[in-house]
Amino acid sequence: MREIQADELEPLATGAWILGAGGGGNPYLTHLNLRRLYEQGTRVSLMDPMELADDALVATCASMGAPLVGRERMSDPRFAAKPLLAMQKYLGRKLDAVMSIEIGGSNGLYPLMAAAMTGLPVVDADTMGRAFPEGQMTSFAIDELPLVPLIVADIRGNEVVVPQAENAKRRERIARGICAELGSVAATCSAPRTGREVKQHGILYSTTKAIRIGRVVEDARRRHEDPVQALVEAESGIVLFKGKVQDVERRATAGFLRGRSRLLGLDGDRGAMLDLEFQNEYAVARRDGEIVSTTPDIICTMDSESGEAVGTEMLRYGQRITVIALHPPEFFLTPKAIERVGPRGFGYDFDYKSALAAA
Repeated sequence: MREIQADELEPLATGAWILGAGGGGNPYLTHLNLRRLYEQGTRVSLMDPMELADDALVATCASMGAPLVGRERMSDPRFAAKPLLAMQKYLGRKLDAVMSIEIGGSNGLYPLMAAAMTGLPVVDADTMGRAFPEGQMTSFAIDELPLVPLIVADIRGNEVVVPQAENAKRRERIARGICAELGSVAATCSAPRTGREVKQHGILYSTTKAIRIGRVVEDARRRHEDPVQALVEAESGIVLFKGKVQDVERRATAGFLRGRSRLLGLDGDRGAMLDLEFQNEYAVARRDGEIVSTTPDIICTMDSESGEAVGTEMLRYGQRITVIALHPPEFFLTPKAIERVGPRGFGYDFDYKSALAAA
C-alpha cells in the first residue's frame, strides 16, 4: 500500500478522462475537490489488489447518471461518501476498502473522495478498465457475480436500497429508474465483493494505468510535442480521424446521454466525414458511412492541440478533434464479454469491428 501523491492527482484525472471513451463524466470538479482535500492535509492510500485478504470486503463507489446533468449538479466528498456509509450501516460491518466501478472519467477519481472521508484505502483496480454506460457491462457482472445490494443516494437526503434483483440487467434498469427519479444524477455504492473476487474478476492496476497515461500526455506537453501522438505510440493505439466538429445531436434520456456527432476531415482526412454514435460513451465510429471501429475498443475524442479528452457532453461546433482508438482490457475481448459490451450489447445489428486489429 502506498500514498497517492499530490502530483499524481492531475495525471490521474487526465488519464481517467481519456479512458472514459467520451463518457464517465468530466473529472475536473472531482480533481478540484481532491486537490482541496490534499491542501487541507488529507491523504488517500492506493492498495495493490494482491495485498487484499481473501475475506476482505471491498465496495465499488461511483456517480451514476447522464454526464450532461453531472456538469450542472456538482458532487462533493461528503456526497460521494454518503452511500458508502449507508452500505456499512446496512451490512452492519465496516468495509475494508473501496474501488472504482470504472476507471474512465470522473468515476476513476470518485472513490478517492469517499476514501478521503472514511480513511479507507482505494484498491488499484476497477471493473471496466475504461467507462461503459451500464452496470451489466462490468467484469463482475459478466462473470456472474451479484451486483446487489446497491445503495443509491441523492443530495436531498434520499437513499434507496436495492437488496435483490433478478439479474444484472434488471438491476441496471431498476437503478436507472431510481436515478432518473432522483434527477438523473446520483451517488452509488454497489455490491461489496471479497478480496478473492476482486483479484479473480477485477481489472487490476487500472488506477496506475490512468496515472501513466496522464503522465505521457503531460510530458509531451512540456516537451512541446504532439500529446495525442505520444499517447497513441505509448499505448499502441491508432489515430482514426482528424477533423472539425460539424454537428452534434444529443439528448438526456433514461439516465443516459445519447446522440451522434459528425466530424469533417482535416489534414490527411480532408474531404471525409466521421460519425460518432454514443450512449454516454462512444459505441460506433463510421467513416463515410462505413464502420471503422466499435465498442469495446476505447474510442476517444481529444483536442488536437492540447491532447485533452473531450467528452460527449462537451462536444461543440468548430472544435478540432483527433479521434483515437486504444486497446480494451483483454477480458472484454472474450466471447462472453463481447456479447455484453460489443455493438449488439448496445442494440446494434452488427458485430464488433476493431481498427486496432488491422493496425
